[in-house]
Amino acid sequence: MAVPTYDLFIEPVLRYLAAHPDGVSAKDAHEAAADVLCVSDEDRQELLPSGAQLIYKNRAGWAHDRLKRAGLSSSPRRGTWKITKEGLDFVASHPEPFSTQTSTELAMGYIGVRLRPQPENGDRHEHEQEELSIISSPVASPDDRLGEALREIRQTAESELLELLGNVSPSFFETIVLDLLHAMGYGTSRTDLQRVGGVGDGGIDGVISLDRLGLEKVYVQAKRWQSSVGRPDLQAFYGALAGHKARKGVFITTSSYTAQALEFARSVEGIVLVDGLRLTGLMIDHETGVNARVLRIPKIDSDYFDEEAT
Repeated sequence: MAVPTYDLFIEPVLRYLAAHPDGVSAKDAHEAAADVLCVSDEDRQELLPSGAQLIYKNRAGWAHDRLKRAGLSSSPRRGTWKITKEGLDFVASHPEPFSTQTSTELAMGYIGVRLRPQPENGDRHEHEQEELSIISSPVASPDDRLGEALREIRQTAESELLELLGNVSPSFFETIVLDLLHAMGYGTSRTDLQRVGGVGDGGIDGVISLDRLGLEKVYVQAKRWQSSVGRPDLQAFYGALAGHKARKGVFITTSSYTAQALEFARSVEGIVLVDGLRLTGLMIDHETGVNARVLRIPKIDSDYFDEEAT
């Protein structure tokens, strides 16, 4: 018997979380769902084609992703799954085994839903939601479906990164930011990026030396916040830059910026803003805290078979 598809993992995962409303480890949820679905010990050893993960754990993870997008579950901290009030209400209203329609709705009905709110100035969500609905049509080509799958995987990785970043300590978050900036090419070596955050840091969390002599520097502030960064926060950062006689500064947050903050940043020179969505995108692009694999997609070389051209 093959490992069931991820949509079949949704109900056992949700009901297991409902039975343990204080939260469970992801590992325990994986095993509980596999037990309900009668996944054999042999099938539990089967790996994805990439070899990166056990199939049943991967499918349980995707099931939980769908539950989070539907607002029925959450990940309050790394490796922990917890049902929400809406999830408990949903289980209470569905005492009988889920119908095929219910399982399909949970599996497919929330694909375009992001797990974190968009920045206040972003229209990207509306565009992607429309694009996903078009590509999900039955007439979508394999290339279209592949593109959709890659976008979905990236969006899920972005959401998971935000959750993880929200659970690390402020000092480790500052280190992550400096690792990212180094991966992006700032500083001639990692030692050129120094964390200086702490009590009395003057609003500066990190310093990047752009040359070996340290003649040109970029100052960094990294804030692991849930609430939006406002104009007063940027004004304080701008004042800290002036105190260091600095001309360049980067303000990085896991949240977003208010309209007033964005307006202030545009009115002065030398400040670059990075919000949560851009931060996770950069972490994926520069493989900071993220591993990527290369997919080999075969495509016929028509020119090779053109006899007249040879």
